Amino acid sequence: MKLAPHLHRLGNDIVASYLIDLPEGITLIDAGFPGHWNDLQRELAALGRPMSDIRGLVLTHGDGDHIGFAERLRREAGVPVFIHAADAHRVRTGEKPKTPMGPARIGPILGFLAYGLRKNAMRTPHVSEVTEVADGDVLDLPGSPVVIGMPGHSPGSIAVHVPAADAVFVGDALTTRHVLTGRTGAQPAPFTDEPAVALASLDRLAAVSASWVLPGHGAPWQGSPADIAAAVRAAG
Repeated sequence: MKLAPHLHRLGNDIVASYLIDLPEGITLIDAGFPGHWNDLQRELAALGRPMSDIRGLVLTHGDGDHIGFAERLRREAGVPVFIHAADAHRVRTGEKPKTPMGPARIGPILGFLAYGLRKNAMRTPHVSEVTEVADGDVLDLPGSPVVIGMPGHSPGSIAVHVPAADAVFVGDALTTRHVLTGRTGAQPAPFTDEPAVALASLDRLAAVSASWVLPGHGAPWQGSPADIAAAVRAAG
């Protein structure tokens, strides 16, 4: 799905990842579920781009619904996978703390689980080799992605600012569709390790200049990062 020049979404409002299409190559942000591999193939075919044009995959954090096809892409296509050092252990092992589930409704939960089953979520492989990044890094990838530390949802959660796409990708630093309640609109994401820390990290997002804010769950936000940060705080 094309959102804007150079900017494409894989998946849907339940689980999304993103593709940045530039003349010098492609950068991916997050990898959804394993079954989103087929979505990636279709998007590449529509663009007329080969898999070899993908220069790197940047993960916003190490949770299973963001790392889906990462290991397959690394193993089969030799694409490097980048993640913040503080989430490197999580992405390699799947180990993470238990967090309270919070409010939930049976319909949205069943919808999320059903979508995950269709996209092979139960067979998500860990990523055996990663390149660790840190806050402030500018990656040598198409679009020169800038790493912005956004701890809270996980220790190594990041936002990824790509000025060439006029977009910032936020993973689960916030959501515009709560996967457990179905509630739409800007709000804190569920399953967050440290909710107060995640809210404090929104100050860093508010300082970014972009026209698109793109979460891992929910509709794309077309507007300023400062406005969505304020909306998340109000909802929280």
